[in-house]
Parts: sequence; C-alpha cells; structure tokens
Amino acid sequence: MDANQRTLRNPFGMDEECRNCPALCGSRSRVVHGYGDVGADFLFVGERPSAAADERGVPFAAPDGEPALRGLLERLGLCRMDSDRHRPEYVNAYVTALTRCRDPDRPPTDEEIDNCEPFLNAEIRSINPEIIVPVGERALAEIGAEYTTRPVADLDLESDHGETIRGRGFELVPMIHPREQTDEQRQAWLEAFAAVMASDYRQTKGRRER
Repeated sequence: MDANQRTLRNPFGMDEECRNCPALCGSRSRVVHGYGDVGADFLFVGERPSAAADERGVPFAAPDGEPALRGLLERLGLCRMDSDRHRPEYVNAYVTALTRCRDPDRPPTDEEIDNCEPFLNAEIRSINPEIIVPVGERALAEIGAEYTTRPVADLDLESDHGETIRGRGFELVPMIHPREQTDEQRQAWLEAFAAVMASDYRQTKGRRER
C-alpha cells in the first residue's frame, strides 16, 4: 500500500466513505483512519474514535483540558510541541484504532471490530512498527490475541501497564487510557516507555533506515 506522507491524516488513502457497518453510518461524523508518521517505530492503537476524534478526524483527539495521548507523546519527543493543537505533528509515532467509526452510546461490537480489522492490519503491515502500544482493555485483548502467544485471559491492563510483552515480530507496551490514568500510572508509563526508547528495541526485520 502506497503512503502519502505529505499528509498525516489517513496517509494510506483508506476508504473515507466506508459503509461496512450500517449501524454506524448514521451516528458518525466521519470515518477516522490512522494518523501520523508512516515510517514510525511506535504504533498506538485505541478502541474507537473519541467524540473529539469523530469531530476532527484525528485518533485520540481529546477536549481541551482533558488528559490526552498527545501530552504524553510531547514529553517523549514523539510530537512537536509547537504543532497545531488540533493537528498534532507526530514524529516516529502513528495513532489509530480498532474501529474507525463512533456510536456515541456504546462501544463497538465484535462484528464491527472484525469489519475494521483489514484497515488495521494494512496499517500494521505497511508501517511495520517495532513497538505496538494497545491503549485500553479492548485494544490489549484484540492486539494481544493476534500478535502474542499469551492467552487473552492472562492479559491484564492494570498489571501490564507499561510492561514489555514479547509479540510476534513486535513488542507490546500496554497503556491505560490517558483519561483513566492516575498521576502515578502516567509517570510509571512514561518512565517505562522512555526506557524502551533508550534501549536497542529495533529488531532485524529488514526495516528501512530512518
């Protein structure tokens, strides 16, 4: 799949008129595909678009004043601090979700996640990241089932938060969603992820040099 890195929003040109989930077509404002650096080492995967993401078309967008993923990425040097507050400029990071459309009243169904799986799979294959960060319980369960050998029952977001889990060609570093983290959990994850970034995390997978 060819990428257009002249744009951070939906750089792989995925279908923005998707109608695979009829129940969501009336509730969404837009289809929210992935956003960020297509050569990223670090891929962040949430469950579904937030209300702000549905409005702006940027995964993990948050209302002003609410704890947001962007703030964590700024502290790690993965987002330019001077970039537009509604159009963050991610560097070596790509953000996406299990599903691309939002129902304001409920989480996605298993069928809706299955319908969106080809989009996520295409992003993962095209980016070929070194580290995947499942954000939230649902993302950890889905990504863990697909990309690790650990039984889903053995995955626990609270205890796995900030821990490195060996995957199939990737490492996973789960994260409690920023809006649900305590100050201590936020600092613990930042310290753990900074240590990962400082380590020799790159695997021998035929990646191009950045």
